[in-house]
Amino acid sequence: MSTLVLPQKKLDMGKDASFSGQPIFRQLLNFINKKKIYRLAQSKQSDRYYKRFDTYHHLVTMLYCMFHDCTSLREVTTGMQACYLRLKHLGINYCPRRSTLSDANKNRNVEVFEAIHKYLYKKNRRILSDSPSLKKWESQLFIVDSTTISLFKDILKNAGNNPINGKRKGGIKVHTLIKADEDVPCLINMNAAASHDTPFIQNMKLTKGSIVVFDKAYVDYNQYNKWTNEQVTWVTRMRKGTKYRTVLKAKILPQALDIGILMDNKIILGHNHNKKKAKVNARLVVYLDKSTNKEFSFITNNLELHAIDIANIYKRRWQIELLFKRFKQSYPLQSFLGDNVNAIKIQIWTSLIADLILQCIRTKLKRKMSHSGVASLIRIHLMTYIDLVRFLNNPEASLLMQYPRGPTLKLF
Repeated sequence: MSTLVLPQKKLDMGKDASFSGQPIFRQLLNFINKKKIYRLAQSKQSDRYYKRFDTYHHLVTMLYCMFHDCTSLREVTTGMQACYLRLKHLGINYCPRRSTLSDANKNRNVEVFEAIHKYLYKKNRRILSDSPSLKKWESQLFIVDSTTISLFKDILKNAGNNPINGKRKGGIKVHTLIKADEDVPCLINMNAAASHDTPFIQNMKLTKGSIVVFDKAYVDYNQYNKWTNEQVTWVTRMRKGTKYRTVLKAKILPQALDIGILMDNKIILGHNHNKKKAKVNARLVVYLDKSTNKEFSFITNNLELHAIDIANIYKRRWQIELLFKRFKQSYPLQSFLGDNVNAIKIQIWTSLIADLILQCIRTKLKRKMSHSGVASLIRIHLMTYIDLVRFLNNPEASLLMQYPRGPTLKLF
């Protein structure tokens, strides 16, 4: 009969002789200044009614949930209890019960987690930018879009028509602004899924020379004119049925036709007969994508950029769709730890914080590695004592170097 025999060596739940340095979780938490968290908690009064489970412990607990991809309160609490001795070395001297974590998610001021994300973004935005490898207009490009996260209950009213079965799930819409050379959100707003998109762009503050691109959902002629006055370039697609008048038709040269430019005209957006409604001086570029044989109509206020650059700017809008895909696949946003709005928003904010930390880690790697690949390795080795950057650059060699005489299984 075959049996498994482990070497006769005392193993400890904390550190044993082969461990060195800090566990990966500690290295991730090093991006967060503990004193700064306490100052933010004091300004938001988020620790006012808590004796032990303060904002910092709450943040660490939720980040454990994000990095370990936990889908329930029990997974979070039992997982932390199982590695309590290692967490104690990180300065975490309290593992919450399920009821404690549930109550904190329900009652703690969500604004403190938003403030933590803003602080981390401002602190790390320099290392996130890869502008030397981009064109001039790419380093000035901002992308706007929103994504809807479906919920298991009718907590927030969802958008769209009623489903055939008559049951409508709730949903939360996450309005997002990213800088193209950073690939992380720099402005976030959360509303019910049925909320309109245009109020988000009205609250954005863009500097002179910026370029902002968005889809057809954001239609606000007054905001378009405001951006023009502020010397901010905007690019979007024209909606079907949009009223406009052509002012000047440009002659399309053969070279432009070869790259897909079919039209490049100056137009005025808006109803001619309605003097009260805003009108917009704009430029209409019609582009043929030869790979799909589809035509796209783009409108912009920029008269200087080449027409193909206008088309390429709109193509870069797809970057934010990839961010949403990464965000939903890498973090537990299908199963929430609470059935109330506050708990849902806290979980989304901590997902954003975790995503920002992992993006910072990726900038330090010598090898190209996908976000999902980094997230998967960190999830498996979250409590492993090994240098994180060295490990991600060469996982197998790093483990052999760290554990040359590690425990082995012998079959008899």
